[in-house]
Amino acid sequence: MVPVQCEYFALEGLGKLLNTIKIIQSRLNTTLEIEGILLTMYDVRLRLSNQVVEEVQTHFKNLVFNTLIPRNIKLSESPSFGLPAIAHDAESKGAISYLNLAKEILANNNLLK
Repeated sequence: MVPVQCEYFALEGLGKLLNTIKIIQSRLNTTLEIEGILLTMYDVRLRLSNQVVEEVQTHFKNLVFNTLIPRNIKLSESPSFGLPAIAHDAESKGAISYLNLAKEILANNNLLK
């Protein structure tokens, strides 16, 4: 899984990371696969966030998870409490988004009952 913040420089880093992964696949580990690209720190109010989402979805189509992880204060707070986001506040938008991501990964791998 490749997490990508919805920020400009993250796009540049994504391209470089994917090139590195291709090199590793060709030389060291031919079975290495990317589960998906996860867009994080998404803020619906920011044009830049929306542009990054659009750009990543356009270039990487079905590699991008449908679930977007929003900027969320509860996600930011949880490490300072030493807790995962779900334990810190299971009803926060961030925690719910991570639960949705887990469901999406299970569904993509035919593991949902």
